[in-house]
Amino acid sequence: MKRLFVSENNSIKDTLKKLDKTAEKTLFVVDTNNVLLGTITDGDIRRHIIRTGSLEGTIRNLYNKNPIKIYNSEKWDKEYIKQLFLKNRIEVIPIINNKGQVIDYLTWTQFFSEKGNLSLFKEQLNVPVVIMAGGKGTRLAPVTDVIPKPLVPVGKKTMIEHIIDEFRKYGIKKFYITLNYKGKLIEAYFNSIEKDYDVKFIWEKEFLGTAGSLKFLDGEISENFIVSNCDIIVRANFYELFNFHLKKNSFLTSVTAIQHFRIPYGVVNTGKNGIIREIKEKPEITFQVNTGVYILNKKVLEYIPPRMYFDMPDLIGILLEKAKPIYAYPINEGDYIDLGQWEEYKKSMKRLKEVFEDV
Repeated sequence: MKRLFVSENNSIKDTLKKLDKTAEKTLFVVDTNNVLLGTITDGDIRRHIIRTGSLEGTIRNLYNKNPIKIYNSEKWDKEYIKQLFLKNRIEVIPIINNKGQVIDYLTWTQFFSEKGNLSLFKEQLNVPVVIMAGGKGTRLAPVTDVIPKPLVPVGKKTMIEHIIDEFRKYGIKKFYITLNYKGKLIEAYFNSIEKDYDVKFIWEKEFLGTAGSLKFLDGEISENFIVSNCDIIVRANFYELFNFHLKKNSFLTSVTAIQHFRIPYGVVNTGKNGIIREIKEKPEITFQVNTGVYILNKKVLEYIPPRMYFDMPDLIGILLEKAKPIYAYPINEGDYIDLGQWEEYKKSMKRLKEVFEDV
C-alpha cells in the first residue's frame, strides 16, 4: 500500500514520478497515520500545468479532498461498486477503516476487464488520424534497410498496428497513412490483413518531412484531425484531449510528455572573474518534450508550402509568428513510448508487455 501513499507536502515532480510507477494512475494523499486526506491523479496535475505552466511547488492545493471512498464496515456488493465506478468515472476506490485510514483499494479493471479492454470512457471520436509513415527510419537501421519502420514487429503486431489500436479504443475508424520509403510494402501489408477500420494512403514523391505531406489533405480532411508519428505510442485520453483542443479554439495542440533527467555531473554556477557561487551535485531537471502526436485544425494547412520539405517545428514556428493559438497537452512520462531507436525500442518492450496483452 505504501507505494500508493503520498504526503500533501510532496512536490509535484516527485508525485509525477510516483504516479508513473503505478498501474492504478491514482495516489492516496494521507497524513502520518495513513488517514485519507484525498486522492491525486495525473489529470489533477495536468490541469495545474495547463493553468500555470509550472511544475514547481507541492500538491497541497491540487489533490481531490473529497474522493469517492467506501468503509470496510459497510456491506456492499459487486453491482454497487460497478455503479460507483461508472457514475464517477474513476479508476480507483480506496477502502478505509473506522479511523479513516486507507487499508485497501478497488480498481476499475478488477470489476470490468483486464488491462483496460473495457474503456473507462465510453465516448467515441469521429475524427480522422494521419500517421506519418514516409521516413527512412534510419535510427532503427539495419532492420529498416530491409523493412520499413512502421512494419517493425512489436510482439505479435507491427509498430503501426499498436498505434492504430490506441486510437481504435475511441472508436476512430478513418486513417490516412503517408508513404514514401518502402511504401509499397506498407500498402501491401494493410491490403492483406483483416481490419475493422478504413485506410487511405497518401503518397509523396519526394521526402517532405514531418509535416509537408499534410498539404495533400487540403480540401479533403475534416475540420480537426489527429497527426501521429509512426514510431511512438501515446496512451492519452484522446476524447479529453480532443475536447481540450476544441475548447481552446486551438490551431494546433501538441501532446507533450513530462520527462525527468538527472545530469550525471556536479553543475557549477559561476560569477564574475570565475568565482564559484554554487555547485549542485547531479541535479535533476524536469521538462516537457514533444511526443510527435498532435491535433490540428485544417486551417493550418494553408501555412504548409506545397511539395516542399517541411517539418512540424517549421509549422509551429510559423503559427507562433502569426500569433495563432497553439497549446500543449501534457501527459506523464510512462504514457509516452518511443520505439524509434534501438535503445529506446529495447527499453520500451518491457513497458509494452505491462500494458498490452499481445506483446
